[in-house]
Amino acid sequence: MWDFSTEPEFQAKLDWMDAFIRDEVEPLDLVYGGKAYEPLGDELRGIVEPLKARVREQGLWACHLGPELGGQGYGQLRLALMNELIGRSPWASVIFGCQAPDTGNAEIIAMYGTKEQKARYLKPLLDGECFSGFSMTEPHAGSDPRLFRTRAVRDGDGWVISGEKYFTSNAANAAFLIVMAVTDPDAHPYQRMSMFLVPADTPGVEILRNVSTMGHRGDGGHAHIRYNDVAVGPDALLGEVGGAFAISQARLGGGRIHHAMRTVAAVKKAFDMMCERALSRETHDGTLAGKQLVQAAIADSYLQIQQFRLLILHTAWLIDRSSTKEARTQIAACKVAAARVFHDVVYRAMHIHGALGVSGDTPLARLWQAAPLMGIMDGPTEVHQASIARRVLRGYEPSPGPWPTEYLPDKIAAAREKYGV
Repeated sequence: MWDFSTEPEFQAKLDWMDAFIRDEVEPLDLVYGGKAYEPLGDELRGIVEPLKARVREQGLWACHLGPELGGQGYGQLRLALMNELIGRSPWASVIFGCQAPDTGNAEIIAMYGTKEQKARYLKPLLDGECFSGFSMTEPHAGSDPRLFRTRAVRDGDGWVISGEKYFTSNAANAAFLIVMAVTDPDAHPYQRMSMFLVPADTPGVEILRNVSTMGHRGDGGHAHIRYNDVAVGPDALLGEVGGAFAISQARLGGGRIHHAMRTVAAVKKAFDMMCERALSRETHDGTLAGKQLVQAAIADSYLQIQQFRLLILHTAWLIDRSSTKEARTQIAACKVAAARVFHDVVYRAMHIHGALGVSGDTPLARLWQAAPLMGIMDGPTEVHQASIARRVLRGYEPSPGPWPTEYLPDKIAAAREKYGV
């Protein structure tokens, strides 16, 4: 039995978050937009740290982690409800200690890191004292680990890392990087690679340039990095040698569902704007809300959002009762649906706003620029579609004969024989 109900105590937390994000956090986006993932200067520190302190007082800091790591261990279902609010603001995830890519990085260090690695890397990350980067994608291979070339070669007790990585988010501001490198090129494709924790100031780590994406404010937050014979010690290895693929899957599974959760917030904002505009915009014979095509756009958007939200909640419920591994099909479905719902709802809202919708005077133009990213980040939509199809088809078998099992002439003949008619 699925149960998505919210206990009164937790609903009170959600109500507090709703008001806090609206009144205290969203204004930061208007004045300090684009600075959420940068080191804090004195001016911003005086604003942001008190807000973080209020979140901690409410017991809502880093809720994606368990109590032993300073979180609440709320589980994915509660996180889904929280992210529907946090996703309204780029600053909110930083204020609540759950910003990407740091959430996923913290989770895998917590799962696979040694005691020393947790003290050196995880604690400052959880305390909000630093940022991190996940260095996986390569220029020639995208995110397909079977084609990666970046190597980590043993050098005494340590390793030397050489190669290039692309789209390492927030590397320019990161204190350390988690680097995925080939350690045994002759092994099985999914056992060729290992993960390494590399301080960003290690000699040989060279940021060639920072790449911007559509709708991004600033010079770009996704680094193209060259690792020039970067020497690290044995304590840099995260997990086991050859275990990088399993670690990356554990990390990306959680990240994908969290992206989908925050997408709900973005599309609900666009939907709210659409409805308000339909009721407000006068035409020569009434408001836009009286036009059937506008009504159809509102109805279709409502249906898509509700279906998408229920898919996320069901997936979160499944993860809480099993694991991200057991819910891979549903997570992939959320990822595919997120890109489609984001595209469709934001486009309709933008279109109904007319010229105002494509201007810089509302959030819609920037949301629309982000729509293509939803189908690319954390793996392109088509990869997830293929993954869903493969897993779904495992539950089926070919028809036993030349005709489909629902071939009516055969079924009718069998029914006649059964009843002797």
